[in-house]
Amino acid sequence: MGDTVYVRFQGTERSPRGHFPGIFGLANGLARDGKLSEEQHRFWRAGNDWYDTHYTNPSLVDPTVYDPEVNPGAVAWFKSTAVHLLVRVDGYLDLLTTHAVDHERVETTDPGRIVYEDEDQVIAVPWHPDRPVCGPRP
Repeated sequence: MGDTVYVRFQGTERSPRGHFPGIFGLANGLARDGKLSEEQHRFWRAGNDWYDTHYTNPSLVDPTVYDPEVNPGAVAWFKSTAVHLLVRVDGYLDLLTTHAVDHERVETTDPGRIVYEDEDQVIAVPWHPDRPVCGPRP
């Protein structure tokens, strides 16, 4: 881990599963619920297609990565070095803001127990299950 900074964009309210959903999940929910305008839907679809092409879906590498029994509370974090991915997040943040979905940017050098890692991201189980996003381990 060391000096690597991990970045996560997430909602500020817990989901029924107890975690803070990431911005892609929040945007997907808006689309699924039919809340996007035609233009917003085009942006969302094109954005998701771009991300699907330009970075690895950890679930395809390890289907258990988000399994609540195996890795309870696991969430994705960008590495701060993944600038090519981070610069495209703003459109999703604008979409959430337009629909009054509260969200925040969280940074840490210790996202938890890392259960998946590639050059752009990690999936980590938080050290404290009651705090899905946590800072350095005590």
